[in-house]
Amino acid sequence: MAGCGIRGNGVGKGMDLAIAARSGENGKLAKCAVSLQGCRGAASAAEAPWCFAPGALLPRAIAWFAPQRHAYIPADDSDSIASRPLRHRTSVSSFPKSSIPWQVTGNHWLSLPCIHPVDGSLYALGILHRGARAAVEFAGSSGFLEGQGAPLLRPVLAVDGTTRELGEHGLAWERALNWLPTFVCTVDSLLVRGTLCAPHGRDADLAGAVYAIAIENRGSEERRISLSLEGVLGHRQIRVRSARAADDAHRVAVAPGDVIVLEGSAQPALAALAIAANDAVHVDVHEGDAPSFALRREFTIAPGEGRSEAFYIAAGPERDGAEATVAAMRRRGWTELLSITRDSLRDLEQTVGHDGMDRLVNRNLMFAYFYGAGRALDDAHYYLVRSRAPWNGRGVTVRDWEALAWTLPAILLADPALSRELLLRACELHGYAPGNGVHYFDGTLFEPGFSLEGVSVFAIATDRYIRETGDEQIVEEPVVADTLYASWDDLSSRRDAHVPLYSTEVLPSGAPAPFPFTLHGNAVVAQALDVLRRTLDEESARSVEDPEAVRAALRRHFALERDGKVIFGSAIDLAGRAHTDDDPSASAYWLPLYDAVERYDSVYRRTVRGLGVEPASLAQQCARLLGPDAGAVLQWLRRAPLDNGFAAEFVDADGRAVANGGDAALAGLLAWCAWYAVHALGVHP
Repeated sequence: MAGCGIRGNGVGKGMDLAIAARSGENGKLAKCAVSLQGCRGAASAAEAPWCFAPGALLPRAIAWFAPQRHAYIPADDSDSIASRPLRHRTSVSSFPKSSIPWQVTGNHWLSLPCIHPVDGSLYALGILHRGARAAVEFAGSSGFLEGQGAPLLRPVLAVDGTTRELGEHGLAWERALNWLPTFVCTVDSLLVRGTLCAPHGRDADLAGAVYAIAIENRGSEERRISLSLEGVLGHRQIRVRSARAADDAHRVAVAPGDVIVLEGSAQPALAALAIAANDAVHVDVHEGDAPSFALRREFTIAPGEGRSEAFYIAAGPERDGAEATVAAMRRRGWTELLSITRDSLRDLEQTVGHDGMDRLVNRNLMFAYFYGAGRALDDAHYYLVRSRAPWNGRGVTVRDWEALAWTLPAILLADPALSRELLLRACELHGYAPGNGVHYFDGTLFEPGFSLEGVSVFAIATDRYIRETGDEQIVEEPVVADTLYASWDDLSSRRDAHVPLYSTEVLPSGAPAPFPFTLHGNAVVAQALDVLRRTLDEESARSVEDPEAVRAALRRHFALERDGKVIFGSAIDLAGRAHTDDDPSASAYWLPLYDAVERYDSVYRRTVRGLGVEPASLAQQCARLLGPDAGAVLQWLRRAPLDNGFAAEFVDADGRAVANGGDAALAGLLAWCAWYAVHALGVHP
C-alpha cells in the first residue's frame, strides 16, 4: 500500500456493532466475525472498553471530562441563543405527494415509476443520460404524474371480439420480492396475471423491461383472445430537478422484426425505445403530434388451458442500439430473464426477524438500490443520485453526504461488490472537491456550499466498507487515496486557530449553518479524523488532529446551561452565541453513532428529549432510532404509510407522505437504520 501513500485500515469503533450483528444473519453473512477485530489482544473489557456484543450500548468514545466549562446562557437572551427553523431555508422545491399510489419497479438502466394501480398501464419510463446530466423520460402526456392523458403503454384484452377492461373488477396487486409489481384479475371465466420486470442480475443486466401476461381459461368453452400492448408517445422530457419538455417532434416507426421504435425527430438523439413481443404480432402505428401504436397477439385458449405472452421494452442511446437490446431480450426469453431477476432480488433481501419490519426494510432497500443509483444509458457507468422518482423535488442531483451516508450503507448491506464500485465512482467524480456542495450526478458542481459532513464522509464511507467486507485493498486505489488526502487538506483549513473545532458553511440539508461550528458536523469530523489517522501514510497521519481532542472540545463548548441543566447546542460561534434548533438531516440524535457520546449519556438524553416528538421529517425519525425512544419509533415506522411504502422527505404525524415522496437516498437511510436498530442496538420490532 506504500505505492499510493495509504496505510492499511484498522477497525474503527463507531459502527462495529453492526458488523458483529451481521455475522449470524442468514448464513451468507457468516464471513463477519462475531468478535470485533478491534478487541483482538485485549485481555479484559477494561483493556478494550469499546468492545460490545450485539445489542449492547454503543461504544463510549471518551470519558466525560470534569470539571466542564459550560456556557451559561439565559433563556431570554436572544442575542446569545438563537432559535430559527431550518427545514424551509433551502432552495429545493418540495413536490407534493402524487394523488395516485403508483406501482414502482425498475433496474439500474430503466426506471418504471408510474404503473397505474387501476389498469396496469405504464405512464412513464426514465433513463439516466450522462451527456445531458439529467434523467430522460418518455410518457404518454405531460400530465403523467397525476395519471392524466393517455398512458405510454397499456395492456388491452379482447375476449371473443369484445374489448374488456382489465381493471373492471379491480386488480389485486402484490410486490413479489418487494420489487416486482404483479397483479391478478378476472375477466368472466378468465384469470389474468400480469408482471412487470426490469431484468437484473448476471446475464440479465439489460436496459429493458418485460411486461408478461398469463391468461388461464377456467370456463367450459374455448375463448378467442386478442392481447395488445397499446400506447401513445405524447411527451418526452429531460429533468434535473424541474422537467423541461423536448422541443422536437415525437416519432414512432416500425422496424424489421415487428419492432416499434419510439424516439424524437432531432438528431443525434438522447435515447430511443424499442418495443416487441415474444412472437409474431400485428403492428399498427398512427402518426400525429402524439403518435399512437399497438402490438397485438391473437390466439385461442381451450377450457382448463393457459397461455403466457410477453412484451419487451428496450432502451438505447439511439434506435439501432434499442433494437439490438430488444433482440437480445427476445433471444434470452422472458422466463429466463424473470427467473434470473427473482434469484438476484432474493440475494439482496435482508431480515430483522419480523415480517412487518422485513417488508419496510426490503421495500426501501430495493428502492434505494435501484432508484438511488443507476447506470447512464450513454456511457454505462454507475452514478449516485438523490432519487430517480420524477415526483421528488431533489431530482437526480446529489450531495456527497446523502450518497455516501444514506444510500451507500443500504447498498453495502445487500451488494458489497456494487457498493465498492459506487464508492470508487463517488471518489472519482466528487473527490476533487469533497463536500463542496450539490452536484449533478456526473460530478459537475450544481450548487456550491461547503459542509463538514460532506468532506468527512469519504473517509467514514471507506472505513465502513473495509470493516464490512475486509477488503483493505480499496485504499490502494489511487482515486481513493487522492480523495482522502484532499479531504484532510480541506478539513485542516477549516480548523479554528485556537480551539480544535471545525467550521462549516451549510448543513447537510443545504440550509445555511446558523453559526459556523455545528454539533453534528464536528462529531462527524472527529470520526473522520480517527479514520484518517489510521489510513494516511505515517508522516501525514502525524499531522492529523487527535479526534479525542475534537470530542472533548465538542462536549465542552456545545454544553449549554438552561434552567440549571446542561444540554447540547446545535451550533455555536465560539463567542458566546449558540443555537439549539435541531436540523433533521444533522440531528443531535446521531451523536452516539459517531462516538461523541453514549446513547444513555444524561446530557444527550436531555438534549434529544427537548427536540419534541411530533414527526415532520423522516430523516429525523430515522435518527430517533438511535435515541432512547427507539422502540416507539420502530413501531411508528411499522404503521407509517409513507409514500406508498417508500420514504418521503416530509411526513405528517401518522407517517403519511406530505411532500418529496419517492426519496431513494432517504429510503436507504431508513432501511439501514431499521436494520441497525434491531441487529446492533437490540431494539425489538
